[in-house]
Amino acid sequence: MTSNNPQTREWQALSNDHHLAPFSDFKQLKEKGPRIITSAKGVYLWDSEGNKILDGMAGLWCVAIGYGRDELADAASKQMRELPYYNLFFQTAHPPVLELAKVIADVAPEGMNHVFFTGSGSEGNDTMLRMVRHYWAIKGQPKKKVIISRKNGYHGSTVAGASLGGMTYMHEQGDLPIPGIVHIAQPYWFGEGGDMTPNEFGIWAANQLEEKILEVGVDNVGAFIAEPIQGAGGVIIPPDSYWPRIKEILAKYDILFVADEVICGFGRTGEWFGTDFYDLKPHMMTIAKGLTSGYIPMGGLIVHDDVVEVLNEGGDFNHGFTYSGHPVAAAVALENIRILRDEKIVERVRAETAPYLQKRLRELNDHPLVGEVRGVGLLGAIELVQDKATRKRYEGKGVGMICRTFCFENGLIMRAVGDTMIIAPPLVITPAEIDELVTKARKCLDLTLSALQG
Repeated sequence: MTSNNPQTREWQALSNDHHLAPFSDFKQLKEKGPRIITSAKGVYLWDSEGNKILDGMAGLWCVAIGYGRDELADAASKQMRELPYYNLFFQTAHPPVLELAKVIADVAPEGMNHVFFTGSGSEGNDTMLRMVRHYWAIKGQPKKKVIISRKNGYHGSTVAGASLGGMTYMHEQGDLPIPGIVHIAQPYWFGEGGDMTPNEFGIWAANQLEEKILEVGVDNVGAFIAEPIQGAGGVIIPPDSYWPRIKEILAKYDILFVADEVICGFGRTGEWFGTDFYDLKPHMMTIAKGLTSGYIPMGGLIVHDDVVEVLNEGGDFNHGFTYSGHPVAAAVALENIRILRDEKIVERVRAETAPYLQKRLRELNDHPLVGEVRGVGLLGAIELVQDKATRKRYEGKGVGMICRTFCFENGLIMRAVGDTMIIAPPLVITPAEIDELVTKARKCLDLTLSALQG
């Protein structure tokens, strides 16, 4: 972005000279220069040019309680002065991580009473892969190593996380996926349902799990991992028929089910976890993002009592991280969850803001560019199409990126996944701020349509 502000240009020069950004074309970013975000409060960001921006993505799906909560800064400061760091290796622990494990168990589904802490969701899914294989080895079934995942799912960008995810553009770099990970169709009716009804497609997509289990061999499959709602894939909300059929299949075969709750967890759906929303009853749940509202890095894996009972018989689990259960991160997470509970933020999402957001978003269905609006809780997706009736896209136009650029220029962060615009605002967003979000979204849709017609 061009700038008349010398400070902005100085920061952009530092970026060009020294910084390698995630998921970026380094050459393109160097030519353009990054937008520099300097401060934030509530649901708003400010950049170095003084522009106020409504953050429709809660950072990266994570700033649940909004920006600028002094309580979290105070919790971090207090813990840094008391115990800034110690590890959890060598049969040691510290109060913040133990208290946090208990609090997470309190809000997690029944039977999910144990937590292995990591530094991120990606690390959580790496942990899951190793724990699943360790679990089956303890049970005398070491061949059960294969993890089944979904195409276009996202489970992180480490080697194991990117392999578990089903995004081909990630697999093309680094000889991924690694062996022992296979993928099935995603439950994306709008993009892939063809002439089937949503419920017919949901059953078809779910049945791909059983077909893959039988193809790989029941004796070789260790687990199935899935997001309750696929986030980075484009807020893919399964048809109503999908999860009930998946649960039938999981009950039929002796494999573990892992719910990746990195995006859906901690209130995003109007329930504490997406698992609660769909009544999924997993054996493991990956967590991160909303755990600390993004204020400090932390992730983890919540593990069901039945799995832990087996792990207890297996000797050392030779896995962990320097920053597993970092005391400062644990203190921040404790305060974040306290605020979510004491201020009844999850309940307010369910009863008030989620219904209002979904109602307002669906008003965009009348726009000539919109093929579908869908959403659950404070998650939403807007499909951009050339023809509403056939769901045909604008081929080769990069419509999503055009719309995203207009959003940036008009004070709104809305993410583009192909030609799907997605939102996940902070859980503390108010009805008035939802009105602002939808008004700005409509304006940007109008600008995008004009650009296409011009």
